[in-house]
Amino acid sequence: METHLEQYLYQPQKLLEDLRDTDAQQFRTAMKCLLEDKWDPLDLKDTVINLGDIWKEALQSPGVNRSLFLITLERCFQVLNPLECVEVLSRVLRGSSGSFLQPDVTERLPQDLREDAFKNLSAVFKDLYDQTSAHTQRALYSWMTGILRTPFNITDGSVSWVSAEKLWILGRYMVHLSFEEIMKISPIEIGLFISYDNATKQLDTVYDVTPELAQAFLERIRCSSFDMRNISTIHRQGLGLLVCFYDGLELLDATLAQVLLHQMLKCSRLQGFQTGIQKLKANLLDIATQNQTLNETLGSLSDAVVGLSISELESLSPEAVHSAISTLSQVTGWSRGQIHILSAKYLAQEKVLSFYNISQMGVLLAGVSTQAFYHMDHKDLWQVLRSPVSQHVSDLSPVQQQGILSKLMETEDAPASGIAEMPRALFKEVSLYDLWKETQFNTTVLKEKELRRSQALFLYELLGKTTERPEEILSAGQLVKGMQCSHIDAMNAHVFLAHYQYFENNFSMLSPNQINCLAWKYWEVSRSSLPPFLLATLPSRFLASVTTSRCVRFLISLGKRHLDTLVLDSHKRSLVIRKVQQCLDGVISDEYTVDIVGKLLCHLPATFIERGISPRAWATTLHGLRGCTALSSEQKAAVKFRLLEQWGPPQNWTLETTKDLAPFLAFFSGNELHTIATKFPDILQQTASKMVGVLPPKEFLWAVFESIWNSSNESPSFDPTFDDIFKLAEANACWDPEVLLCMEEDTFIRNVELLGAVKGFSRPQLMALKEKAIQVWDMPSHWKQHHIISLGHIALALNESELEQLDLSSIDTVASLGQQTEWTPGQAKSILKAFLEDSGYGIHDLKSFHLVGLGPTLCAMDTTEIPLIKTSEFR
Repeated sequence: METHLEQYLYQPQKLLEDLRDTDAQQFRTAMKCLLEDKWDPLDLKDTVINLGDIWKEALQSPGVNRSLFLITLERCFQVLNPLECVEVLSRVLRGSSGSFLQPDVTERLPQDLREDAFKNLSAVFKDLYDQTSAHTQRALYSWMTGILRTPFNITDGSVSWVSAEKLWILGRYMVHLSFEEIMKISPIEIGLFISYDNATKQLDTVYDVTPELAQAFLERIRCSSFDMRNISTIHRQGLGLLVCFYDGLELLDATLAQVLLHQMLKCSRLQGFQTGIQKLKANLLDIATQNQTLNETLGSLSDAVVGLSISELESLSPEAVHSAISTLSQVTGWSRGQIHILSAKYLAQEKVLSFYNISQMGVLLAGVSTQAFYHMDHKDLWQVLRSPVSQHVSDLSPVQQQGILSKLMETEDAPASGIAEMPRALFKEVSLYDLWKETQFNTTVLKEKELRRSQALFLYELLGKTTERPEEILSAGQLVKGMQCSHIDAMNAHVFLAHYQYFENNFSMLSPNQINCLAWKYWEVSRSSLPPFLLATLPSRFLASVTTSRCVRFLISLGKRHLDTLVLDSHKRSLVIRKVQQCLDGVISDEYTVDIVGKLLCHLPATFIERGISPRAWATTLHGLRGCTALSSEQKAAVKFRLLEQWGPPQNWTLETTKDLAPFLAFFSGNELHTIATKFPDILQQTASKMVGVLPPKEFLWAVFESIWNSSNESPSFDPTFDDIFKLAEANACWDPEVLLCMEEDTFIRNVELLGAVKGFSRPQLMALKEKAIQVWDMPSHWKQHHIISLGHIALALNESELEQLDLSSIDTVASLGQQTEWTPGQAKSILKAFLEDSGYGIHDLKSFHLVGLGPTLCAMDTTEIPLIKTSEFR
């Protein structure tokens, strides 16, 4: 019986067939079982079957979930109470990736659901909104509105079917109402809706509302009894994300402007349109500071203070910053230069930092200099690390963290628990030498620590001498990183099998070498129960043991892993993929096979993607391919071929099609993207804004540039504006160097950090930006610390002479330059020389945090200078 039940894990289609063959009573019983929260073991005298474990594993299987989803749609509503069927659908869908909900699913949804069941099912769809495609969202909206419109018999087109309750039922789907439908909503109904206790909560989730629709909703709300200019009303009920598009600023007073700014804290969650939001905040900021100075209003401006210019921040008094610190310390979105200025203002009157003033700083803690941390009283430092402000330690740079550690490690009367009390993020910076000196370690202390692999190796060996039970070490958080092959080999078969689950639970922390050792050990002690994915880490000849009957288990097991981190050798990976193709018999025929293949989709060769995936399986495959971050150019071309085959050229695409294909737009040529840039510029720009940490193809960047060009009030080829630069992000690499040099001074000052973060600038562009910096800030010898740390990649254009002119007396400034990795040996030599001269240090004076801050610049030292570094600091 247990074998029969487990068979459904590997043959989920059989589960669907068996449930189709049941009579009504049997089907009812099966569905009731799905609703059970607790399963008692089934005792068959000589055998006890743990149904709970089997059921738990089954619901983690996409194939089983898919079968249950399909059979529920087919039969459940004819046999069971609709509320029970909705509960089954809810459980199955919440365990899926959202790929089950394809546009055609609405054809199988009942059109005559009872009101309570309809509301519950609508709530499920609202919760899964972000996981579904734009086409599916549109289809589900049509199904919901089809039912919501049913009792509405009035034929007068000027009267709306949309009531307050129906808006509430639609939830996030309210953004699919047309502009015309919104403008017909009765003022009474929209007023009733906005007065609901949970209306603000619902409006806080409409992340994909467009400015046009938001303005329409605001217009209807303005026509209702809701007073858009009443401070207490706005405070009490709020407008959710609609506030991000608030208009009619002419009659606002300073107090209401401040209230609206506070409400706009949430606007960063919106999908796009951030430039318009920044403009609105700037306008509200102007109103909020009318008849008062910036010093007087600073604490009441919410996160709009991020929009203050460097000169405005420099004009603030230390007293004003002190008074507003509770606001300033919680605001996100500060640039590094802004943080530096505000921290300096806040600490201006402090000769030595204390626990009290540090504990107030929050996000501004990152602006405290390493030297200031180092000169703090160690007791105050320990107090900081034990307080809530320690959550911001992970935001500190490596040099700042090392400065704190240096102070604590050289203190003779440190707490008895010493290093063991270090916060999680700081612990990983502790040297092996300092770990060796500590005596207070145990597995409980280390469970919550973040460890480097070298630390884990040392501590695993250390604790292994005093810990008799392997599970104590294996369950102690990241200590498993320190397990060596010799430790695995030393385990007898019983101990290894009994504790294998600990390895499985921490698989992402293990190195390929550790995994290989686990595979060999498992093969040696119990090859019949070896988790199939481990075969991929053994020599390729072991793949022959995967017979046709074991293929499905192999694919499911391997499909849950990231193959590129499991098998590092590309030739070996290709052999594994060849075996995968063999198991698939050269084709992915349906959605079930896609479920089985899992993450292996990302490694299928281009020819397989182009010809081996059936049309029936393609939609689910495409959902899986969204998560592939390292497709080859051949794979991308194959995906593009299939997309064009399915949807035709971009000029034929609808809004929903473009949204759904957004993750793949970078695969298309410039000519193909030209249409998208013209028809749907917002989608193209939103797609570009999500490409964090990657350098998109040049043609894609040019398309983004073109879309901004087309939507800009003035041609962006002359005098780039703040809005243009903000929206372009990485596509700023498309500006001509001459245009960058013609930028307004204020535009450069406000955007320098954003421009410094662009990875794709050419040498001439960087040179132009350097010249602009000299125009704005004077020669490099006059630059302040916040100027230097805001340059980013632009600093690479500084020649050796200019680098030596910089004030590099602060190791934090040097560390910010060290974040660039493309320095020439001559430039690195100049940075090192400038730091030593400006700080007055000799090589023998350097502390460990100086060495960390210098980073790769240390390579510019002469071989005669390296021996001068103190051993105690180096280690």
